[in-house]
Amino acid sequence: MASRSAVISGTGMSVPERVVTNADLEKLVDTSDEWIRTRTGIRERHVAREDECMSKFAVEASRRALEAAAVDAKDVDLVVCATVTPDMPIPATSCSIQQQLGCGKAAAFDMQAGCSGFIYAQSVAKQFLLTSRCSHILVIGAELLTKFVDWSDRTTCVLFADGAGATLMSAGEAPRGVLASVMHTDGNMGDFITLEAGGTLHPPSEETLRRGMHFIRMRGNETFKIAVRMLEDVAREALDQAGIPAERVDWFIPHQANLRIIDAVAKRLAIPEERCCVNVDRYGNTSAASIPIALDEAVRSGRVRAGDVVLMAAFGAGLTWAASVVRW
Repeated sequence: MASRSAVISGTGMSVPERVVTNADLEKLVDTSDEWIRTRTGIRERHVAREDECMSKFAVEASRRALEAAAVDAKDVDLVVCATVTPDMPIPATSCSIQQQLGCGKAAAFDMQAGCSGFIYAQSVAKQFLLTSRCSHILVIGAELLTKFVDWSDRTTCVLFADGAGATLMSAGEAPRGVLASVMHTDGNMGDFITLEAGGTLHPPSEETLRRGMHFIRMRGNETFKIAVRMLEDVAREALDQAGIPAERVDWFIPHQANLRIIDAVAKRLAIPEERCCVNVDRYGNTSAASIPIALDEAVRSGRVRAGDVVLMAAFGAGLTWAASVVRW
């Protein structure tokens, strides 16, 4: 008899209609299309309107994931939303998503682990599916990062973007499903990527607004230097846990932060370029949404097929880093 497993049964994504190109940014800050592309690989990104909130895209992505899995919203047992840009601090945005989707019996909570959030949430969902009576869990990565971008700071405004990706995870049978999950954190590097104000340490005030403390700040050079090592190490750890060598990986879906980082990690793992799912050029860095967006594109394009081994890896604020191995 096959053992119970946590299977990804459906995927979906949603991004704002508005597209901001590098040429558009040239009009805002001292930068150039060539500078952005050579350093990040980004050509354009999707940016939400002022009247659009994160849950709008999370709900759309979730509906598409449910449709792909042919599962009704009322059969969802749990909604987990990975985000650092919720609609509001209270209540959790997952509660709004649950209500809008009509997941009446589902519990719901948000999870914050920066750009690693989706894999963190996936790992939690796996445990619920394996150890409880849950049958279907929505795992969402969704961000509207541009709401917290300083458009006069050329080091950050060229990087971040908006969007949502979702997966429906369901109780299934081995050998399909999540084979391994690995998560790490090092709070000693917590000041590498920050948004200082808005919490209890620095509540909103005239001073926090005046000092620009409600914007994302990043120590880019330091983060870049350790990101490659973090991603390689955590990817190898997940592969070892799954008992799968890197050469048997059919698809590598990394966090879409920087093309140079992705290329360097793929080379260290000896994964050919044609087996890497890359869309950072079109979407920029959407934090927790980047991996599920890339996954949905890979699935709907027919690249990811039954039996394929998919490796996902991410790093983000915290600093956090995580990886998972999935047999489709």
